[in-house]
Amino acid sequence: MQLILRPYQPSDIENLVKHANNFNISKYLTNKFPFPYEKKDGEAFIRLALSHDPLQIKAIVLNGEVIGSIGVHQLADIYSKNAEMGYWIAEDFWGKGIVQMAIKEMLKYGFDTFDIERIFARTAHTNLASQRVLKKSGFIFEAELKGTIFKNGEYFDELIFGFRKDQLIQLLH
Repeated sequence: MQLILRPYQPSDIENLVKHANNFNISKYLTNKFPFPYEKKDGEAFIRLALSHDPLQIKAIVLNGEVIGSIGVHQLADIYSKNAEMGYWIAEDFWGKGIVQMAIKEMLKYGFDTFDIERIFARTAHTNLASQRVLKKSGFIFEAELKGTIFKNGEYFDELIFGFRKDQLIQLLH
């Protein structure tokens, strides 16, 4: 299994749309990730992913095929020492440890690239798989905000997990 994180390329559009066009993925992401996911959505996303300098969003590539996406986005103003991580992976690859490997690599990239001390991730209380992968990756549960997510006509609790820069040494060994 050859897993790499790399910048998106325009030629990734077919694999991106094929894997992203899945309600089971979109239901856990913000409304910026539509369902159905069409070619125009993928093209706009690739443009966005390539517009940041330094790069904030990378393609998760397994054996040459884009199967997901992961990003680290530095916040501004009084939150500037923080960055938010987000990710998704094609349903066919759930539960195989791929996201955990991608998170580990992206944590290192995030702390090496941005002047930050904390990377956090948010998930709905119903997304148990994402909670598990964050904990396995060394993230620590920080907060639960009741009913702050409204998606597909329902309210969900938001769980926040954080990873501090000084934890990176432990993760890499």
